[in-house]
Amino acid sequence: MAVTLDDPRTKNVVRRRGGRNWEKWGWIYMRVSGLVLVVLIFGHLFVNLYAGGGVSALDFAFVAGKYASPFWQVYDFLLLWLALVHGANGIRTLINDYSISPVGRGLRRLLSPHFLMKSALLGSTVVLLILGTLVIFTFDPCPATSNADLLPSFCAAVQ
Repeated sequence: MAVTLDDPRTKNVVRRRGGRNWEKWGWIYMRVSGLVLVVLIFGHLFVNLYAGGGVSALDFAFVAGKYASPFWQVYDFLLLWLALVHGANGIRTLINDYSISPVGRGLRRLLSPHFLMKSALLGSTVVLLILGTLVIFTFDPCPATSNADLLPSFCAAVQ
């Protein structure tokens, strides 16, 4: 009695329309974004902790000074997006590996823990990306309509 096994490379491959292998591209994204994140994080730590005068020098004025430059806005934007999408992709992989995939169709599928966890992950990731992006690009340390007594000391020179 001979037992034959299927080729392991043919199973569990997620393919959608067009024959794209989304798991492969997710795996590649994790490696590339991980390398870019290492560079961005060490640059962030160097500027904020070493060149910036240490933890005691980090305050509202330091952040306001950084966000006055478009370079730092784009730098922090890339750091935010790469880190959040990288982390969400990792959690998505854990959900796929350790939760039971939904069986059936319709309401039964929509109420499965697998679908609910992935939906919550997607929703929280989108909300955090939107809020973080808004903070980075709309940050104004000296709003014109604010009471002058409530503004930081460096804003008095502007008004």
